[in-house]
Amino acid sequence: QVQLVESGGGLVQTGGSLRLSCAVSGNIFNIYAMGWYRQAPGKQRAPVAVITSDGVSNYTDSVKGRFTISGDFRKRTVDLQMNSLKPEDAAVYYCYLDAQPRWALRNKFWGQGTQVTVSA
Repeated sequence: QVQLVESGGGLVQTGGSLRLSCAVSGNIFNIYAMGWYRQAPGKQRAPVAVITSDGVSNYTDSVKGRFTISGDFRKRTVDLQMNSLKPEDAAVYYCYLDAQPRWALRNKFWGQGTQVTVSA
């Protein structure tokens, strides 16, 4: 069974920083990508940053230059360093995994979510 455990959310003032971490466990044959999505109240879950096993990182436009994703595919961890946070960054952040478990088909997996609150 694949599990994603997140940590690092919390309350921060505008302009502050937070670092989110996610650890993946389970019987996994191959990981294709890891990353972070977020969902604000009344909005759909949307990608924030994703890194592939080839080392390619993609960011949503609104966080470019402020957020940095780092992934260790051997250790199965992915972090998101968030700087210069804005109130519009407030959301529940979900760790994301695109992987093929051993003895199963490739699939997408999600963490339980961690709340990020940015005060004005």
